[in-house]
Amino acid sequence: MTWPSQPRVTIKDVAARAGVSKGAVSLAFNHKPGLSEATRDRIFRAARELGWAPSLTARSLAGARVDVVGLAICRLARLLGLEPFYMEFVSGVESVLSERSCALLLRLVRTVEEEVGVQQTWWRGRRIGGAILVDFRPADPRVAAAQRLGMPVVAVGHPSFTGGLTSVWTDDATAVTQAVRYLAALGHRRIARVGGPAALGHTVMRTAAFDDASRALALAGAWQVTTDYSGEAGARATRSLLTAPAGERPTAIVYDNDIMAVAGLSVAAEMGLSVPGDVSLLAWDDSQLCRLTRPTLSAMSHDVHGFGAEVARALFEVIMGRVAGSHPVPTPVLVPRGSTAPPSG
Repeated sequence: MTWPSQPRVTIKDVAARAGVSKGAVSLAFNHKPGLSEATRDRIFRAARELGWAPSLTARSLAGARVDVVGLAICRLARLLGLEPFYMEFVSGVESVLSERSCALLLRLVRTVEEEVGVQQTWWRGRRIGGAILVDFRPADPRVAAAQRLGMPVVAVGHPSFTGGLTSVWTDDATAVTQAVRYLAALGHRRIARVGGPAALGHTVMRTAAFDDASRALALAGAWQVTTDYSGEAGARATRSLLTAPAGERPTAIVYDNDIMAVAGLSVAAEMGLSVPGDVSLLAWDDSQLCRLTRPTLSAMSHDVHGFGAEVARALFEVIMGRVAGSHPVPTPVLVPRGSTAPPSG
C-alpha cells in the first residue's frame, strides 16, 4: 500500500497563514527586531499549526546563529536529578524555546571557573545564541566574562550579584522575613533555618534576612545551618538541631528546599517527635513532595515553571537588543499546611 504524499510546508505557507511576508517570518525565527510581539506570536502560532520549523543547517550556512540556548549548572548530577526546582525551571524554559524552534544545551560543571570556559567555547564556536546564568555568587566572575564576550545572557539572581547584566529574580529576603514572622505569630520563639551552600548569593540574602527578622522579633533562639541541599545533609542538620534538650531545641525549622524538609520530617519521626506537635517544619519551593507527605508540608510557594518561562522570554529580548535591567517576579507566598502549628509547650 502506498500512502499519498503530503505537500511540504514552506515558509511561504507560514507567512500566508499568519498574514505576513516571508521576511517577517524570517525576522521572527531569527529573533531580530522589527516586529511587534503580537505579530511575532501570530507567526509562531501559525508555524506550530502547520508543523513547520526552519532548517537550522540552512540558517547556519547563511551565517545566522543556530538557535540554541546554553545553560550550565554547577551541581552534582546525582543531586540535580533529585531537585524539583531545576526540573520545573528547565521545563518552563523549554516551554518558550519550543515555541521558537530552539534547543537547550545543558551542561553540568564542577566550578564557576569551568563554567566560564564552557560559555566561552560555546559562544566563540557559534554553538549558542545566548545563555542563561544561574546560582550567582558575590563578586561572580561570570559577570565580567559575559560582558567581555559580548554574549547575550540573562542572569537568574538578585541585581546586587549580577552586575549590569539583565536579571530575573525573586525577592528571597522578603520571603524569609515573611516565613519567620509567620512562625513567630504562631507563638514560636526558637526558630532554626537549614540553608543551602554558603557561597551562593541567594543563601547570603536569606541568611541576612533571617538574622534581621530574628533580631527584630527578639526571638529566644535562632539557629542557621548551611548544607549542600541534599536530603542527607538536611537530615544531618535536623538531627543536630533536635538532639538538644526539649527546652533548648527549636520548635520550628525553615528549610531552603523541599528535599531537605522531607528529610527533616523523617528525622522527626525517627526521634519520636510529632510534626507539628513537637516541631513545625516549613519548606522552600512548594512541589509535589510537599503535598505528598503526611502531614503535608507548609511551604514558601512560587510558580517555578513560570519563572523559567520568564527567564527564557527575557533572554530572547536581550538577543534582539531590547531589554536591560532587572525583572523581579512575584515574591514566594506562604502556603500553610499540616506541618506548622503553634508550639505545644
